[in-house]
Amino acid sequence: MMGGRAVLLLPLLVITALFAQIRASDPLFHESFNESFDGSWIVSGKEEYKGVWKHAKSDGHEDYGLLVSEPARKYAIIKELDYPVTMKDETVVLQFEVRLQNGLECGGAYIKYIRPQATGWNAKDFDNDTPYTIMFGPDKCGSTNKVHFILKHKNPKTGEYVEHHLKSPPSVPYDKLSHVYTAILKPDNEVRILVDGVEKSKANFLSAADFEPALIPSKTIPDPDDKKPEDWDERAKIPDPVAVKPDDWDEDAPMEIVDEEATKPEGWLDDEPEEIDDPEAAKPEDWDDEEDGEWEAPKMDNPKCEVAPGCGEWKKPMKDNPAYKGKWHAPLIDNPNYKGIWKPQEVSNPEYFELDKPDFDPIAAIGIEIWTMQDGILFDNILIADNEKVATSILEKTWKPKFDVEKEKQKAEEAAAGASEGLSEFQKKIFDILYKVADIPFLEPYKTKIIDVIEKGETQPNITISILASVIVVIMTVLFRALFGGKKPVAPVKPAAETKKPSAVVPDAAAGSSGDKEDDKDAPRRRSRRDA
Repeated sequence: MMGGRAVLLLPLLVITALFAQIRASDPLFHESFNESFDGSWIVSGKEEYKGVWKHAKSDGHEDYGLLVSEPARKYAIIKELDYPVTMKDETVVLQFEVRLQNGLECGGAYIKYIRPQATGWNAKDFDNDTPYTIMFGPDKCGSTNKVHFILKHKNPKTGEYVEHHLKSPPSVPYDKLSHVYTAILKPDNEVRILVDGVEKSKANFLSAADFEPALIPSKTIPDPDDKKPEDWDERAKIPDPVAVKPDDWDEDAPMEIVDEEATKPEGWLDDEPEEIDDPEAAKPEDWDDEEDGEWEAPKMDNPKCEVAPGCGEWKKPMKDNPAYKGKWHAPLIDNPNYKGIWKPQEVSNPEYFELDKPDFDPIAAIGIEIWTMQDGILFDNILIADNEKVATSILEKTWKPKFDVEKEKQKAEEAAAGASEGLSEFQKKIFDILYKVADIPFLEPYKTKIIDVIEKGETQPNITISILASVIVVIMTVLFRALFGGKKPVAPVKPAAETKKPSAVVPDAAAGSSGDKEDDKDAPRRRSRRDA
């Protein structure tokens, strides 16, 4: 009898195990976009969302996705699930692909996992204010460059929902390839963020070090009614009340004075302007003097100044004033009344609560609500699973083959670009050497000229050889003068913008300290583009 029952139970156990295996191999939700999204995904009817979603192929593939088709638009679309996904006592995996086909300078490419809405809510009303449970995915604009993970959690004391941001999210990949983003939420309060199947961040929901603000509020808070006493002195140091300014401290002495010993550099062209009319410029035929005003030829650099220490009126430069001390201030001493930085006393936090694990709201819908300046953002293979292996399997079957093709294409393009840019790398090495040549001491009188020529060469790579030849000519000229008795040129003076700001005379503790500084004075008129 017992043997007969065992025989009858065996097929039932096999069938049960089979169903369990099938169940474990299926995702809770998977949107591949192999078919058009019309009818299953609902585009927001709100006026502000004018961006057009399209069912389109990924560039270079036969695989379809959900495409952001226009730049500088707001987009909103939502998919209501057949049944809510609970996240309290089991592993939940959130995963999706995004390809930024035109890059991402400023915009989002994240997904919102929407919690159940109030009765009567219409998917057409989906917008930025629609409550969600989790927001996850790339966001980049200005200083922001992160893969968001934000949990909206309800405070059981206040009933209010609070956004809790992962403190150390991964950055967004900078290329235009397909990437897959995965968030794994474990029953032990752990959350792991993966990019392309590789773990980039791991955190604990209940750790104050991992989320901002912390899910569990602090037990105490500063007393909002506590006030700092009027006689509370927070100054650690105070000016010495008995200190006296020294008799020889001249507060009116200027920071810089004219260098009376300076001499005009040899070859300075006093009568030459730094800029001249372009002799090759011609008045446009359609120029109307009555409507456009009197035509003036555009200016160009005076070629005579290129080989001279400078042009225009020469003036003696300014130099540090050894007598400068600045405004006198009494030295600081320890404050005998110092009490430290005041802080309000701590009181019990009325919003504090204890928590063993987050009280996640179920996921009732998946929404994409973004604003972006770039088009070409393609979403694909949006997945919710309760098994990491299921998510990994789908990643390997759907994303990996596409990524491998894109990566090989990228490598080929980079190799081709590298071959064409080989000369530019060679040129960079030449310019690096020329900058070092300009720093040779005996070329100091010509340093600004050499730097000027090098900078021109960097903006016009096709004249690299000519630049090299020019620098060699300068070197040969200097050597020729040195060998055959040419007059040693006087080192050209630097303009005020290049002169080193004087350091104030440092007084001893009794004498006090200087603070105020005067404005820079006029310097010899030199071309700013010559600054080294």
